[in-house]
Amino acid sequence: MSRIDYFRNPNAPKANSVVPSVTAIVQDGSGRLLLIHKTDNDLWALPGGGHDIGESIGHTVVREVMEETGIEVEVDNVVGLYTDPEHVMAYDDGEVRQQFSICFRAHAIGGSVRTSSESKEVRWIDPADLERLDIHPSMLLRIRHGLDESRREPYIG
Repeated sequence: MSRIDYFRNPNAPKANSVVPSVTAIVQDGSGRLLLIHKTDNDLWALPGGGHDIGESIGHTVVREVMEETGIEVEVDNVVGLYTDPEHVMAYDDGEVRQQFSICFRAHAIGGSVRTSSESKEVRWIDPADLERLDIHPSMLLRIRHGLDESRREPYIG
């Protein structure tokens, strides 16, 4: 399924759903960030995805990172809650989803990098190289917040 992201675009379609989802800031021992090249919108992003019935939100983080990257993680803390009503994602099945993402910090405890049906490429990226990648502004905001070690409180917006 493909999607188009609309961010602060007055011509964006009206949202018709909200799905709680997660993203994860995962860094290796060298400070490199785990990113995926998504198959649905061809952008680079943090690993993550939708929360399923019957699981805790922490389990959602662990499951989604493993599914998309092959890396097993443990959750450390919350970076922020990202619910901007001016960021919607239009899917080819007619769903137009308002962003609702909880971003977590997590650390790797095992596994090895691999792709999935949702990630055509998975890489550990030096933060200095982020500007070379095509990353959505909303995702970049989460990454900036997650890499900012001076932040003491989660972002709410």
